[in-house]
Amino acid sequence: MPANSKTGHPGDQFAFEHTTQAQRDWIKGLPGTLVISDDVFMCHGTPASDLVYFLEQVDQHGCRMAAAADIETRAAGIAHSLIICGHTHKPRAHAISGQRLVVNPGSVGLQAYDDDQPYFHTIENGSPHARYAICEKTAHGWNVAHLNISYDHHKAAATALKNGRPDWARWISTGRA
Repeated sequence: MPANSKTGHPGDQFAFEHTTQAQRDWIKGLPGTLVISDDVFMCHGTPASDLVYFLEQVDQHGCRMAAAADIETRAAGIAHSLIICGHTHKPRAHAISGQRLVVNPGSVGLQAYDDDQPYFHTIENGSPHARYAICEKTAHGWNVAHLNISYDHHKAAATALKNGRPDWARWISTGRA
């Protein structure tokens, strides 16, 4: 898609309109995956795609936890003991073969949304709390603490409203889609 064309997604279009070419070039230069250490591998969606959910499956019935076999397939070829993913904003951890753990830390700012790809579905965390995870390696494996933190979500929602996004304001305020 040309650098000046609409992306088709209102959030992406807003980001495009509120960043400079230099900022977009910097983002384009970021790697699709990142190896933090011999133990930690990071990706946004899956190692193969920024747009596919690692721990969830979307079909005509909505979004749910992916089958264990599908998660294993997405993690194929990654030997790191901790795989950190994102994209769904849904905090969770899932143990897979090889004593590996896949962790989605959640989202700091958007606790719900809807999407129509590949089918219409919603993601809801149920409250406006910012979410993140602390992962600590121990002799017995990884400890993961998923944290929910209060912040001034009313101010964030007001900013979304000011920017013409009442849907985002509702999602930020409630954690519900």
